Amino acid sequence: MSEQRHVSDQLSIDDLGRPLAEVTFVVLDLETTGGSPADAGITEIGAVKVHGGEVLGEFATLVDPGHDVPAFIASLTGITNAMLIGAPSVPAATASLWEFIGDAVVVAHNAPYDIGFLKAAAAKSGHVWPQPRVLDTARLARRLLGRDDVRNVKLATLASFFGSPTTPIHRALDDARATVAVLHGLLERAASHHVWTLEDLVSFTGRTHEVQRRKRNLADGLPRSPGVYVFRDAQGDPLYVGTSRCIRDRVRTYFTASEPRARMRDMLHLASEVTAIPCASALEAHVREIRLIGEHRPPFNRRSRNPQRQQWLALSHGSDARLTVTSKLSQRHRTAIGPYPHRAEALQAAESLRVLAEACGDGPSANAAADAIAAAMAGDTRSLIAAIGERIRPLTEATRFERAREWRDRLEAALRGIERAAVFHALVRAGTIGAARLDDRTWTLHVIREGRLVAAGVAEPGQDPREVLTALYAVAEDSPAAPRVPIARPSGLVEESHLVWRWLTEPGTRLAHSDSPLHLPVHLGGDVLSTVRTIRAQVRAGLTSDDAQPRTRHRSQARRRHSTISRAR
Repeated sequence: MSEQRHVSDQLSIDDLGRPLAEVTFVVLDLETTGGSPADAGITEIGAVKVHGGEVLGEFATLVDPGHDVPAFIASLTGITNAMLIGAPSVPAATASLWEFIGDAVVVAHNAPYDIGFLKAAAAKSGHVWPQPRVLDTARLARRLLGRDDVRNVKLATLASFFGSPTTPIHRALDDARATVAVLHGLLERAASHHVWTLEDLVSFTGRTHEVQRRKRNLADGLPRSPGVYVFRDAQGDPLYVGTSRCIRDRVRTYFTASEPRARMRDMLHLASEVTAIPCASALEAHVREIRLIGEHRPPFNRRSRNPQRQQWLALSHGSDARLTVTSKLSQRHRTAIGPYPHRAEALQAAESLRVLAEACGDGPSANAAADAIAAAMAGDTRSLIAAIGERIRPLTEATRFERAREWRDRLEAALRGIERAAVFHALVRAGTIGAARLDDRTWTLHVIREGRLVAAGVAEPGQDPREVLTALYAVAEDSPAAPRVPIARPSGLVEESHLVWRWLTEPGTRLAHSDSPLHLPVHLGGDVLSTVRTIRAQVRAGLTSDDAQPRTRHRSQARRRHSTISRAR
């Protein structure tokens, strides 16, 4: 699929996001008995709902704050205790306000003040905060107006500057009406900064960096399809590669306040264009991403840049067979497992497998030890799990949980490597695979050859997916032969094969064709590996203890966890 480059292509306003003319705003103002919601309450609420420059409705009510109005506030607003007799309570008034607001964007002048009181009211009444999208006209004015325009951004100053027909007088509805005029005046000004959509407006008012505002046009014209995006410098070299289900929406986030990473701002300083590579599916997008990262090693990508550094645990041939950690496999190796991202993990797996050799001893049984290790590495892990279980049981009974955990981790490292090698062998042995998945009446189809994605497509409603799959076979890329090494390695990148396998084994995927049966060894140890992964996830989530020296109340629980492995046969 061809690449699409965009520097400053300009699409229509409707294609760039949700046009401001189609957004409903509710402009509100509160009058209160003080400056902090901790010791003050709401006395009046005023709100105006506008859409496309027209007023749709107004909301106004006095509110009983639950205590007296200070004399200073009464003189400022004209709201007295007598006026609030019989007024709705704060919970009742705010409930009516949120019903009026609905899903509109909330606008206020110095919005943190008003939103703070509304949040406090929700908390005191036990209501769930609706988390509306909020726009602050004071912040927007600071971005759009200079000292040559106005001396400050007070509501009265801005209302006069924009010619508001209503003068703010510290009464909620009048102040809200004045804020409407200010909002419309600011939106007209914002158009000169290429702010035409709600997404643009949120980004413009956020705490964005200067380079994010200056280069936000790089996202213009990008497609909404799933695929890969590549930030490039002036010479066309990739700076950063990413993937998304919607390229344009994802790239736009790099120019908003939601992207706070300094590393990405450094990347934007160098970026001069964005390349879009639309893809037929999310799997194709992820595969293209890791291929591009592996080929170009973009300086601002942190993962998948050095696939050659992955380590294998290999068993050599002969009676003097040895386990060695290597980054290159050859014919002198009898078999291998992995790959491992770090050498330390491969060494942990080696410690686990050497237990089988110790069980066989030296001398005439040396070949038997090598055969036992080779059998475990090939996918029959029953002897390995049993041997490690014998190591863990006495440690657990002696409450030496730290040592037991070390053996558990060694077993986990070995099972992970064995599982990865078995997956590669299964994919290579299966040859060419055709598979499909139905999502929302659309079939996603992939052709995989020796663990490498070679074609991807979709069958829209009404299309026969079998015909589309047949066409994909015809246009599928040629896949290089898998390397002739002791393990059936995939013809593509290791990470690509992991992605392909994950997609093939996810619920809903249907296998349409494979040259040979696609399967894993029966005794691979997946149940034990799944148990260990569950325990580790619980520890990370704080749901269970994995301390080296558990407290007394945790010891029976820890003993049960570690003995799970020792009981597995």
